[in-house]
Amino acid sequence: MPNSLDLPREPSATRVVVAMSGGVDSSVVAALLKREGYDVVGITLQLYDHGAATHRKGACCAGQDIHDARRVAETVGIPHYVLDYESRFRAAVIDRFAESYLAGETPIPCVECNRSIKFRDLLETARELGADALATGHYVSSRRLPDGRRALFRAADPDRDQSYFLYATTPEQLAALRFPLGERDKTETRTLARELGLTVADKADSQDICFVPDGRYSEVIERLKPGAVQRGDVVHVDGRVLGRHRGIIHYTVGQRRGLGLSVGEPLYVVRLDAERGRVVVGPREALATRTIRIADMNWLGDGPLAACDGMEVAVRVRSTRQPRPALLRPADGGAEVELLAPEDGVSPGQACVIYDGEAPRARVLGGGTIARAGAAARSLASAA
Repeated sequence: MPNSLDLPREPSATRVVVAMSGGVDSSVVAALLKREGYDVVGITLQLYDHGAATHRKGACCAGQDIHDARRVAETVGIPHYVLDYESRFRAAVIDRFAESYLAGETPIPCVECNRSIKFRDLLETARELGADALATGHYVSSRRLPDGRRALFRAADPDRDQSYFLYATTPEQLAALRFPLGERDKTETRTLARELGLTVADKADSQDICFVPDGRYSEVIERLKPGAVQRGDVVHVDGRVLGRHRGIIHYTVGQRRGLGLSVGEPLYVVRLDAERGRVVVGPREALATRTIRIADMNWLGDGPLAACDGMEVAVRVRSTRQPRPALLRPADGGAEVELLAPEDGVSPGQACVIYDGEAPRARVLGGGTIARAGAAARSLASAA
């Protein structure tokens, strides 16, 4: 049988841990690898109090999902374990999520979950089990470079590509991670699930942040940080106070609806000033950003980041947007990118992911957290 995971040993002598969320993607990965002859072990993580979420749709890692993963493992004929990672998840993901929103940012908890829980803690557990690799159902591609290192690339299915959420994966982790669905599309995955007799073949994809019921993240933050959400002023970029807001956690950069203002012109959230408790609004042109400062940089490119001053790259500032051309420059403790054309709604807390071009199968060169959007900051001088 072909060694589809590009590992040094034959499948029958290779143990692979599969992170099973209970969804169709990771279930297909487990079933395919078992069919190819690998020694497969399924692991599902209990990440939060799933009792209240057992019957929720559109979330991963809840009670029903654990049950579905267990049923798939039984169907495939592999051992399956559920690990209680609730305390780790709370400290590394949920608490940081709440703190980030209170700081006026728009965080991406999936990035931190991949970085701290799945690709650090779970990978360590996989090694303790004697696994040669940890496989997941992410739509992203990992390929071996001529020098033997593995690199991360966008998935074959552009509509499912999850490289934006995996930029923080380190070179050491990439050496042990495998993504068998990176060269497939979603339709093919569901067809395989039916052929393999998996009960989750037609299960809906997860859409919400897994620990946020019905997308109401503000309720989660208020429960975690009682009394921390404070009302404040809504301020125009020209300095005028236009009204009051009910807490900055209820707003995001680029938001137009739900501002509760009646001023005769369309206004957008331009900035969240957590220090002063203000929501700063302005016309659409005030959202335009040309420079982005990146913190917590993870570099996956060839050679040191310091040698990439002025490098032509493409960057993605939200998961729903395509990469756009930019210039990369190293900066103290991170990097700065200059967009060749302005982007709207660039929000601190989101990720800026760097690619080696705009091609659909482009390589991921790294990324980090957006710390500051340069042009928007300049337009706020009169409101500072």
